Amino acid sequence: MGRAFFKLDTVTISNSSQVNPILWKDNQVFLIDQTRLPGEYQLVEINSSQDMAKAIRTMIVRGAPAIGVSAAYGLYLGATEIEDTDRAAFLLKLEKIAQLLRETRPTAVNLFWAISLMLKVAHQTIGGVEEIKKALLVQAKNIQKEDIETCLAIGEHGLAALPKTPTKLTILTHCNTGALATAGYGTALGVIRSAWNAGRLERVFADETRPRLQGAKLTVWECVQDKIPVTLITDSMAAHCMKQGMIQAVIVGADRIAANGDAANKIGTYGLSVISKRHNVPFYVAAPLSTVDFSLDTGSSIPIEEREDSEIYQIGETRISPTEGVNYYNPAFDVTPAELITAIITEKAAVKPDELVKLSY
Repeated sequence: MGRAFFKLDTVTISNSSQVNPILWKDNQVFLIDQTRLPGEYQLVEINSSQDMAKAIRTMIVRGAPAIGVSAAYGLYLGATEIEDTDRAAFLLKLEKIAQLLRETRPTAVNLFWAISLMLKVAHQTIGGVEEIKKALLVQAKNIQKEDIETCLAIGEHGLAALPKTPTKLTILTHCNTGALATAGYGTALGVIRSAWNAGRLERVFADETRPRLQGAKLTVWECVQDKIPVTLITDSMAAHCMKQGMIQAVIVGADRIAANGDAANKIGTYGLSVISKRHNVPFYVAAPLSTVDFSLDTGSSIPIEEREDSEIYQIGETRISPTEGVNYYNPAFDVTPAELITAIITEKAAVKPDELVKLSY
């Protein structure tokens, strides 16, 4: 996988919240390498479906909506690699590339949603292979554009759903759900941005989000870019902060939501929902409707990705745990039951979890 190095100002920033994590330019994709933030800002040059699969799997790009957009471009790049001019042979090889991309991250349903949408376009496009390739690129660009519009709508619906008092809120968020996790603006962090722009936000509390520290590395970095007041805490400090009355709301994202409102998100989210309930702090999940898997009745059917032991026993190159006689368990996600969620915020509306199914019509 090639690396391209650019200054930050070469990336289009259309407003104070628009750092573009996914840039299509000169028939290739440039991704912000999120594994290097905040210490280094680098763009990774993606020229093939194999490159994109590796970028998704190694979390160069992460966040369910961003994974979906990236997978769409990855499938298009894979299409350009197919030399067959016979339509049936082309579509068969395209399905194999789609399967390669599907296998990168099992929990994020946006990945599967975007691939299914791209394959539908491929099969429904009239004409030969070249016409299909052109249609796939148009669809990938549309998925990216629509994700930004979706995030802006989530921000507005989320702003309306926030507690009316106090006038300025202190909000806790978990993991990273901002521009870096989407095509731009963000889901949960998009709501926070909307609150900041509307004068409703006093301060963001971001927890570290062990083991990969997306909160410390990415959410705090985005808040600094936008000059949003931010306080970093460890994951274990959230209950204490709530008990002290320092948090008025919690907003998180999701990688997959079941039809009943059970929501899978970064590990540690379930614990936050439990302590939020204990301290009467409203707990919101912000996600596009493409994150809702209406084929699953409950969250018990959501597949939970397990990642490498090394994410737990070392930080960077530094080992923090004994090398022998230790077992490791590293689930990347947990599932928050619907009854612990105050509202799910989508691009259509903010609704109670048991009303989510109404938005599918």
